[in-house]
Amino acid sequence: MARQDATPLLEVREVAKSFGAVAAVRGCSFRLYPGEVHALVGENGAGKSTIVKMLAGVHRPDTGTLLVSGEPAEFTGPGDAKAAGIAVIYQEPTLFPDLSVAENIAMGRQPRGRLGVIDRGRMRREAAELFTRLGVRIDPGRPARGLSIADQQIVEIAKAIGGRASVLIMDEPTAALSTVEVERLFAVVRALRDEGAATLFISHRLEEITALCDRVTIMRDGAHVSTDPIGELTVEEMVRRMVGRDLDALFPKQDVEPGAVVLEVEGLSRDGVFRDVSFDVRAGEIVALAGLVGSGRSEVVQAVFGVDGRDAGTVRVNGKRVRAGSSRSAMAAGMALVPEDRRQQGLVMDLSIQRNITLPRSGALARLGFLGGGGERREAARWTERLRTKYGRLADPAGTLSGGNQQKVVLAKWLSTTPRVLIVDEPTRGIDVGTKAEVHRLMSTLAADGVAVLMVSSELPEVLGMADRVLVMREGRIAAEIPRADATEESIMFAAMGQGAVT
Repeated sequence: MARQDATPLLEVREVAKSFGAVAAVRGCSFRLYPGEVHALVGENGAGKSTIVKMLAGVHRPDTGTLLVSGEPAEFTGPGDAKAAGIAVIYQEPTLFPDLSVAENIAMGRQPRGRLGVIDRGRMRREAAELFTRLGVRIDPGRPARGLSIADQQIVEIAKAIGGRASVLIMDEPTAALSTVEVERLFAVVRALRDEGAATLFISHRLEEITALCDRVTIMRDGAHVSTDPIGELTVEEMVRRMVGRDLDALFPKQDVEPGAVVLEVEGLSRDGVFRDVSFDVRAGEIVALAGLVGSGRSEVVQAVFGVDGRDAGTVRVNGKRVRAGSSRSAMAAGMALVPEDRRQQGLVMDLSIQRNITLPRSGALARLGFLGGGGERREAARWTERLRTKYGRLADPAGTLSGGNQQKVVLAKWLSTTPRVLIVDEPTRGIDVGTKAEVHRLMSTLAADGVAVLMVSSELPEVLGMADRVLVMREGRIAAEIPRADATEESIMFAAMGQGAVT
């Protein structure tokens, strides 16, 4: 547990940072003590990422002080932060894939024997000792290529403690991990805490914060709101402080009587990926595809929309067949897909916000073959206002937005097409709790307006809170169909692990 009578390993004291006229961080202060897991939470755009970059040496504070073990520290680059014992573990690790695990861990400080030759045997032994300390089993001699994201993060942690880091900063480390992988990561973090290290843990998943962390610092609009022991705050109070208001409900599901079948999927198969998948979605209905990572959920919706091909099966919208492997045909039929990876698949990051929103309708908005700025701006302004998007100018690149606002732009892009079928793959992954509530409210409103919604989600509270029906996938097939009234976390997990009734 944290020793708050000790000197903090790291202190952020009245730190501020602006980018032009935008104040990203305003007078933020908190301390990290030895043997502590400290949460840093806030909505997208609250200033968390800027704090991380200042601690990593990427940015320098405009005002305020960073202290390491009680002494003021100035970081002119990442090397200074690393030398001070600060290591950042990012959501997507950056290992050298063609080097071994041991070589990645020892990078820059390889042990050497006589004549200055690298001692590879000692390098592997030291890596194995680090894994033993962390309580995990990873072969130090295997190539880094092919490691799961979870194992890559463990290797990054081993690299950090091998380099004698005393402060670990973990930025959304669980976003791409399964439940089992999250538990293993938490066991590693607890082992480091017991050794006296301090961990700054950043996550939008408040259930993880309450399960792992000792104290929590809350930020809003770039400013420090509060720092408290985790046991003194309810989740509801954390949310209220983060967003500055009480949320009506995180899952504002409206009761809607489903209408006629809009989307029909029959016998959909793709060799080695999924087989004989059949289901339908009615107007006004939200149907969730649940299941473990690798069960084939995202692959099915990509084939339904025509991003990927299929070897067998049919897709119909309002009774009319949609051509296989053709997103254009799917769009013409009234389908829209909000993909899981918004940065790679949902947005063109270098294009403006308004151009991203109007891309699917550029032909309809054009006059005499030219896309006029006025019509484009009006269309984009209408949707950004409806979705409460925070941005500087509509002409700014989409890459300048926070993750939650990027997700809103992707939603605006497809909602502007007035879809009959909306497919959303992990609609709230990596976005803050306030934006989650807004996305859920929008999905519920669309369903109430008669849109058929097909949702892929790995978050069981989201599935239970929003879905009228749950289709559970396992090993590329639909293993169970569970109506809302019967859906529980246990029933979904049993089906996902092969213990449920097969339809």
